[in-house]
Amino acid sequence: MAQQTIDDHDALPELEAAGWLHHSESFAETSFWAVARRLPAIVREALALAWQANRVDTIAAIAFNVVAGVATTFGLLATSTVLTELFAAGPTPDRIAAALPALVVAAVAVSIRGGLTIAAGWAQARMAPQINYAVELRLFGATTAVGLAAFDDSGFAEEMDRAKDRGIVEAASIVNSSVDLLTGLVRVAATAAAIAVIEPILLPCLILAAIPSAVTAVRMARREYLAMLAFIGRRRRMWLLGSIMANRHTAAEVRSYQMRDFLLGQYERIMRGQTAAEMRLVRAQTGTRTVGAAVGGLASLALYGVLGWMLVDGAIPLAAAATALLALQAAQMGLNTAIYATNRLYEDALYYGDFRAFVDRAWAQAPEPSGEPASDFAEIRLDRASLRYPDTDTPAVDEVTLTVRKGQVIALVGENGSGKSSLAKLLAGLYQPTGGTITWNGVDVRRLDPASRAAQVAVITQDWWKFPFTAHQNIAVGRGDRETGPTVVDAATAALAHEMIEELPKGYATLLNRQFKDGHDLSGGQWQRLVAARGFYRDAALLICDEPSSALDARAEHAMFQQLRRRPDRTVVLITHRLANVRHADQIYVLHHGRIVQHGSHAELVAAGGLYQELFHLQASGYLG
Repeated sequence: MAQQTIDDHDALPELEAAGWLHHSESFAETSFWAVARRLPAIVREALALAWQANRVDTIAAIAFNVVAGVATTFGLLATSTVLTELFAAGPTPDRIAAALPALVVAAVAVSIRGGLTIAAGWAQARMAPQINYAVELRLFGATTAVGLAAFDDSGFAEEMDRAKDRGIVEAASIVNSSVDLLTGLVRVAATAAAIAVIEPILLPCLILAAIPSAVTAVRMARREYLAMLAFIGRRRRMWLLGSIMANRHTAAEVRSYQMRDFLLGQYERIMRGQTAAEMRLVRAQTGTRTVGAAVGGLASLALYGVLGWMLVDGAIPLAAAATALLALQAAQMGLNTAIYATNRLYEDALYYGDFRAFVDRAWAQAPEPSGEPASDFAEIRLDRASLRYPDTDTPAVDEVTLTVRKGQVIALVGENGSGKSSLAKLLAGLYQPTGGTITWNGVDVRRLDPASRAAQVAVITQDWWKFPFTAHQNIAVGRGDRETGPTVVDAATAALAHEMIEELPKGYATLLNRQFKDGHDLSGGQWQRLVAARGFYRDAALLICDEPSSALDARAEHAMFQQLRRRPDRTVVLITHRLANVRHADQIYVLHHGRIVQHGSHAELVAAGGLYQELFHLQASGYLG
């Protein structure tokens, strides 16, 4: 039986549409004229954005372009006068002398227009970084203020990615496109005004002659955009395969499993289709350009015919006809600029609208910085507290009641998915309960100031992030504004990280990211010690440790748990699967499907039988002969 061939769609499953293409389909189905009708509102929004970023640069960019247009008009009028004098009867020296004043005016107008165009470009270029500065601060100010629960909402996460990936970029782009549109329209209006003064009857002729170029520009822009949409899926597949073949993290597996021929074969197959598609686009664009040039040539020929007939008939002087040709070229350039700006502006404005909507939504979900201050606690109590994540039917924490007292070591144990980490997040204040209550010294946590409550909590998480900072900064970031308490070295020593950090090339000043010059990386266990040091440096009343030793060796793990029990004034909530480490906890809570099914001391739970005894004996049997 012949081996079945595999095309690129079978080789890789269909990719989800990228967030930055969210509006592309609808834009592709929108006609150019429908886009043009929306322009006034979009331009107003763009100018408002630029005005907020820098009023002086906004005024300068617009004013310089407008005055440059006026200079274009004067330049064309002066050129017409120059040609009139040169084509007049009489000796050549006399004609040159008569044309000289107008020639000076034309030269000055061209110089002024050039200088103003440069000045307008300077002001326009200055706006882009200022707009980016403003919108990026708005975005990240909102994303860092919003509650953690928002990130569990798939819709929120999608909006955030779209706002971050394209919304920020398009903010400056809609301003640039608006200014380009204004520049093109001013250029067209300037040439039209000059022709209306020189010979009004030529104005409709110029407009008719410019239409083929305008239609060609629209068709070229739309065809290129639609082709880009068609290429997206294939290009993303190529990017996906390329990221596998040229990546330090995948290099070992690619070689171990001898995947080279397979990956190259898939990439070549997709690349072959992409190359053929791009060649078809080149042919189509060439055809469109050829037809447009032919029709434009016929329109220009008709204009020349009209001008010739008018010249023969004496209806128009030769100077006016020559000026009309110059004006036609200027008008076509301005019209092309306006058309391309229109195509860019509409879609860019859709993504900037996404950005604004996301920022408003994020701030609406951010906790209010108000309420009673949360001081050191004597007791934290959960009363039938529940937590249900968005788009889930089963609660992660289901009506849990427990009390955490100052100085205790509390252990949360259970199988994977039992709700341990979710319960710890409730205690840490990262989530508000969706049912029941949590009180802090008898006060409902909803009445407490979120920032002051967070200041009393430190979390050593199992899913740490490798921040691209120095070793010192990675620890100190846990309490950047603190003036008293344990030093960075104290915290590192407590986490058995001090000697490890001292052995780094630059000690505590070593940058922990290989993507930067002189950067260094740590092993999983070393990173976990550093994360533990960050938690100890925070010096909080409540320390929550979620699998703090999963990557540690036996010696480091033993030292870690010795350190956790060293401070009688600190309350520790410990989550671990290694039950030998919870034997000395004051209270052990056993969770199953989000509920507490057992609680007590280690001895009490082993004697009582049930889930804890079963899990403990399973682990203990691994150490028996």
